[in-house]
Amino acid sequence: VSQSLRVGGDEMDEAIINHIKREYKLLIGQQTAEEIKLEVGSAHQLKEEVQAEVRGRDMLTGLPKTVILSSEEVRHALEEPIAQIIDAIKSTLDKTPPELAADIMDRGIVLAGGGSLLQGLDQRLRQETHMPTHLAESPLTCVAVGSGRSLEEFEAMRNSARARARSRSRNGRGRY
Repeated sequence: VSQSLRVGGDEMDEAIINHIKREYKLLIGQQTAEEIKLEVGSAHQLKEEVQAEVRGRDMLTGLPKTVILSSEEVRHALEEPIAQIIDAIKSTLDKTPPELAADIMDRGIVLAGGGSLLQGLDQRLRQETHMPTHLAESPLTCVAVGSGRSLEEFEAMRNSARARARSRSRNGRGRY
């Protein structure tokens, strides 16, 4: 069971840019939004809320302007993309066969990729799914490394799949 969703770090950055534009009439770039996300962004309430100073160009005057953003405000700005990600996870879990769901319940959900580094995302997922949630050991590189290893073992995986298919057809259990 899988679901592909085109929501991640870039969409979170866009949500921050749009929030600052809407609330403060301030233009900031993608890099500034990324820095804000890393510095004060979160998916779950922080133990201690923090603030960030944001510099951009005032849309009304065209002059440089500085505003102060709270982590709570950034969390609110990130709510839509985070909710989309959580909804996709819940939807996928809902379609997951019971045996696999039991394994996930035992071992937990593993977060990978740059978006997984958002503060409190693991806590938020734990709260929303009632399942253990862990951050991958090397979240920025683990997907690429795993894909590379899969390619190295491609022939073995293909042979294993063929053997399973032969076994199913001999036992009268074909694909349905």
